[in-house]
Amino acid sequence: MSKQAFVALVTCFNDDETINYEATRAQVRRQVDAGNNIMCAGTNGDFSALTFEEKVRLTEEVTDEVAGRVKVIVNAGMPATFETLKLAREFDRIGVDGIAVITPFFIACTQDGLIRHFSTVADAVETPVYLYDIPARTQNHIEPETARTLSRHGNIAGIKDSGGAKETLEAYLAVAKDVEGFEVYSGPDHLVLWALQNGAAGCISGLGNAMPNVLAGILNAFNTGDIAEAERQQAIYSAFRTDLYALGFAPAMVKRSLYLQDASVGASRQPALLPNKDQDAQIAGILRRYDLL
Repeated sequence: MSKQAFVALVTCFNDDETINYEATRAQVRRQVDAGNNIMCAGTNGDFSALTFEEKVRLTEEVTDEVAGRVKVIVNAGMPATFETLKLAREFDRIGVDGIAVITPFFIACTQDGLIRHFSTVADAVETPVYLYDIPARTQNHIEPETARTLSRHGNIAGIKDSGGAKETLEAYLAVAKDVEGFEVYSGPDHLVLWALQNGAAGCISGLGNAMPNVLAGILNAFNTGDIAEAERQQAIYSAFRTDLYALGFAPAMVKRSLYLQDASVGASRQPALLPNKDQDAQIAGILRRYDLL
């Protein structure tokens, strides 16, 4: 089975910080043209700054624009199981291909609590559910044995690992080898090819917003058996990641680099992500180095 790339799509905003749905649709078309699938309302999509109603409409707009040409996964995760369930049911109604559920944030959870949280959501919808582990942001980590327990749930289809450590990714991949149908998607941009070579079903990448064709190139080369070309494309992707992420918070740098390519994507709602002229000049220099500007 071919491996698949998903881009954790940015959400575009107008100057008054309302969502620019037309610009978001344009970003969807850009990714579809490159051959990438879509994840919306994730970390790179400012999900924590979106209202319930906005997430529902955003998912409707993205799904409508995709029109079945690629797959769409949407993040329903919130701190409380109650609101996560409400969102998941809406996404189930809309008809997405998968519902990602980020670990609860702000609230410290036990592993038993996580099992109950994810199982409750998976019980309530028909759409396949994907666990979403990003402990640096949520302070809650899905332990590999917890993933193994949840992998046996009939409606939990896999996990997105955004922890950044090979050891954790290897542990999740071991679960996938033992449990048929359980898929692992790698989040860290520098591990795309490594993850594919070690059994991952694909990747979900934020950096693909700024460099969609290189991300697609890694997957296409791997799927056709051209490992040398996959390695070449991964080297470009990893170098761009190193240069860009050295300047600040990764999702902010991705959004700003995309903004400098296309101002219609807008800024961010996040209060810590303010434009900086010196930083913009550095980002622009990086984009020129990689022929992106």
